[in-house]
Amino acid sequence: MQYGFVFPGSGARTAADLAHEAEAAGWDGFFVWDSVWGMDPWVTLAAVAVSTERIRIGTMLTPVSRRRPWKLAGETVTLDHLSNGRLILSVGLGAPETGFAQFGEETDRKIRAELLDEGLDILTGLWRGQPFNYDGKHYRVRETTFMPPLPPVQSPRIPIWVAGLWPSERSMLRVVRYDGLLPLKRSEDGTLTGMEPTDIREAKAYVEERRPQSEAAPFDIVVEGETPGNAPEEAAAVVRPLAEAGATWWLETMWSQDEPEDVRARLRQGPPRAM
Repeated sequence: MQYGFVFPGSGARTAADLAHEAEAAGWDGFFVWDSVWGMDPWVTLAAVAVSTERIRIGTMLTPVSRRRPWKLAGETVTLDHLSNGRLILSVGLGAPETGFAQFGEETDRKIRAELLDEGLDILTGLWRGQPFNYDGKHYRVRETTFMPPLPPVQSPRIPIWVAGLWPSERSMLRVVRYDGLLPLKRSEDGTLTGMEPTDIREAKAYVEERRPQSEAAPFDIVVEGETPGNAPEEAAAVVRPLAEAGATWWLETMWSQDEPEDVRARLRQGPPRAM
């Protein structure tokens, strides 16, 4: 299992400094949030890229419906080169309650799902090179043959982790086309909950059965939560059953934490390795 830290605050310089510390503390990934209005994730990750050497970097997560896919393609390729192939792109429908309506972003779930699917088609198509064209319901791209950028450093592509609602067939069929699952589960009362080890095993089997055999890249199952950095055995006990069930990444999240020094202190304590 690999271990990532999600930076819940703002400030590109702060993020870069913390990412440098995260690398020294043994974390494998450093992620920033992609808000409707706030700290720009791509500028921030550029600062993170040049202040680190080993750690994987990315967003947690990018709602593709809010992005022009061709601009996102250029941003991600640029960052993949700047980091020497360390970028992971996490995508999903996003959380409309974080300001979508206030800024005129699409809030309808079905339309956001359509924009996500078409956006990923365009993104991966442009990564593969030119000429490229696309004719979808929401996006149309005439054949592009001008000023082709370099392809991504990573092969066969920049890894794409997709938020998937387990066990929704429609959601999971999107997931298996890409490189990782950010799993959510809907409880009986309609609220979203985390995944139990049994859920992880079932989702892993689902992906293995349906993922195209042509996909040579490894597939990640990514779970998140909070662990006590001052109690290594207790932290490991949280992560171990998830790793044994098939999860490949743990993301330490402190979304409700408002004190920067508490975030820094937890980061310095290092990942909750499953001992």
